[in-house]
Amino acid sequence: MIFSLSFYILRTMICEQWIVLSYIPALLAITFFKARIVEIHIDSYQFGKIVIDGVDYSSDCIILGNSVQANWWRKRGHLLSAEDLQPIITAKPSVLIVGCGASGLMKISDEVRQVLLEEDIQLEAVDTAKAVERFNELLQTGVNIAAALHLTC
Repeated sequence: MIFSLSFYILRTMICEQWIVLSYIPALLAITFFKARIVEIHIDSYQFGKIVIDGVDYSSDCIILGNSVQANWWRKRGHLLSAEDLQPIITAKPSVLIVGCGASGLMKISDEVRQVLLEEDIQLEAVDTAKAVERFNELLQTGVNIAAALHLTC
C-alpha cells in the first residue's frame, strides 16, 4: 500500500511536470505571437519631427521589427551607404522603405542598391512623407518591413 501511494505521488508529480513542460512551448509561442502582433505605427510626420506610436522623435531613425532606433546618423550625410543600413541588412526584411527627406535630398548609393538586391530586400526610396504613408500601408498587409527615415532636407 505504501508503495502504491508513493507510486501515485511520483506519477502525479511526473504528470504535473510533464503538463507544465508541455505548456511551456505553447506559452513561448503565444508570447512570441503576441510580440509579432504588436506593430509599430507611424502617427505623423512633418519636417524634422516624426511621431511613432505616440512618441515624438526629432532625429532620423530606423524602424526595424518592433523597435525604433533614434539618432540614426549616416557615415556620409546625405549619401546612404550599406554600412548605414547594417542592422537592416542583417535582419533581412522583405521591404526596406527609405525616407529620403522632406525634399528627397538624401541619395541612395549604388552600393546600397546592389547589396539590397543581393540580399533580396526590395527597396522603396521616396520622400519621407510618402515613405510614412507607404510604411503604414504595407504594415496593414503583414509584409516584413523596415524603414530608414531622414526627417529634414
